[in-house]
Amino acid sequence: MEIRKIGNSELSLSVITFGAWAAGGWMWGGTEKKEAVDAIRAAYAHGVTSIDTAPIYGQGDSESIVGEAIKDIQRDKIQILTKYGLRWDLNQGSFYFKSQNNQGQDIDIYKYAGRDSIIAECENSLKRLGTDYIDLYQIHWPDETTAIDESMEAVERLITQGKVRYAGVCNYNVEQMKQASSAMNIVSDQVPYSMVNRGIEEALIPYCREHGKSILAYSPMERGLLTGKIKPGHEFAPGDHRAENKYYSPESILKVNAFLDNLRPLATEKGISLSQLVLRWTVERPGITIALAGARNAEQAIANAKAAMVHLNQEEIDFINTELNTL
Repeated sequence: MEIRKIGNSELSLSVITFGAWAAGGWMWGGTEKKEAVDAIRAAYAHGVTSIDTAPIYGQGDSESIVGEAIKDIQRDKIQILTKYGLRWDLNQGSFYFKSQNNQGQDIDIYKYAGRDSIIAECENSLKRLGTDYIDLYQIHWPDETTAIDESMEAVERLITQGKVRYAGVCNYNVEQMKQASSAMNIVSDQVPYSMVNRGIEEALIPYCREHGKSILAYSPMERGLLTGKIKPGHEFAPGDHRAENKYYSPESILKVNAFLDNLRPLATEKGISLSQLVLRWTVERPGITIALAGARNAEQAIANAKAAMVHLNQEEIDFINTELNTL
């Protein structure tokens, strides 16, 4: 497994990092705990040492599943990434959206990253994860009701206490990155990035490259769309957020599948899946340090891990980039 250093820190992560959103079930039509645990353990057995989760994923379920999966692994052999700043149990901050938990109960999601809230969230995450420190602690979404300095000061305190090693952010633009970095050392920004969603190339990636920040790319498979397995008319399980996603419109699915059909011969020639080709392309992009890949079972997790072993030469990369112009 390829390991890459994050920003200017001493933290290194596996280039394919396990994304545990779907493992928590929330917004993915539920979860099967045993399969989720098996997926994480299978990923680790194939070199994926880094796991990204968040309290909001299943309202604690994802972190608890991660904790169960890693309980027999030597702590310094893995890297745990989690987040703060989305509350479903506290009506404070700015209202984000209405949802339902895994039990079908209505919940309201708020963006809130106040000092005391962060401290409390960290304690709860440590308990669910079964650990005494978090390797990378990230604000999940910008909170317009709290000064960035206040949020960063809380994380700085957690670092001083040894409960957090490094601070990162998620879904921050360049200006927000500048503000956060003026308050403390921010080593990374976790943002959406895929073949069909490349908006960060314009400003965020150049800024991060210039200032030694890492980009952790989430949804590199565009939530499964880039596997080539999604066809027009696909029926999603109740509660699956993808049903309303713009990339899953019939027109978008047809267009993306036509593009993927053009890549399929290359994947076949290399003896890999389309998913592995897409993941490898993602981590070859300038400025992308890590790709987060989710898995619902061990088979998917192993396939994702093997993407790290794929080699793309410049001619193959140029071919893929040329085909991207058709999208």
